[in-house]
Amino acid sequence: MSGRPPAAVLPALLRRWLGPLAALAALVVAVLGVLHAGDGRPDAVDAWISAAVDGAGPSWRYVALAMDFLGEPAGSTTLVVATVTGCLLLRRPRAAVFVVAATGLTVGTATLLKSLVGRTIHGDNLSYPSGHTAFFTALCLVVTLLVTGRRGLGGAAGTLLVCAAALVAGGAMGWAQVTLGAHYPTDVLGGWCTALAVTSATAWLVDRTADADRQALR
Repeated sequence: MSGRPPAAVLPALLRRWLGPLAALAALVVAVLGVLHAGDGRPDAVDAWISAAVDGAGPSWRYVALAMDFLGEPAGSTTLVVATVTGCLLLRRPRAAVFVVAATGLTVGTATLLKSLVGRTIHGDNLSYPSGHTAFFTALCLVVTLLVTGRRGLGGAAGTLLVCAAALVAGGAMGWAQVTLGAHYPTDVLGGWCTALAVTSATAWLVDRTADADRQALR
């Protein structure tokens, strides 16, 4: 085979920066999970943040509902299909696989953690970590990583862009979940960290697998 090798979904210049961040995020998920295992009430931080965002008017509630829809099956599927289609149109099949794998594994991990941790809200509704926050953060992380790689950004600048996108995405969806009373703020933090840890690991795995397959075909 000849020609330039396919672009990595996790640029090498970002790998050494995002690796430690992903490990720290995984640690936060584990610590929060242990602290809130089997719990069914907010802690002091949850209560304080919830009080701060309480009382959003009807207009803001509509915004929160719109954000929430993006994490529902219909909304999330639409976003994933649109993103995959864009990758295929740009002739980046590895990126398309990354989109599906990262979002799917993130949601799957969040769902598994909910059962393991057993934290509840409004009765017996499992809440930790927030699946909506995990999904939306993961999708925005994926898109930002692909844009960063395409633009050739790396090091501090690329890491800053990726982290900023994750913060905005997680903050927006997290605000919606707390405003609607669907999750505690610490659930949102857990979902955000789950996305950061799983997406980074998935990017490394996709690149490693694709590169190994490419070498085997030579």
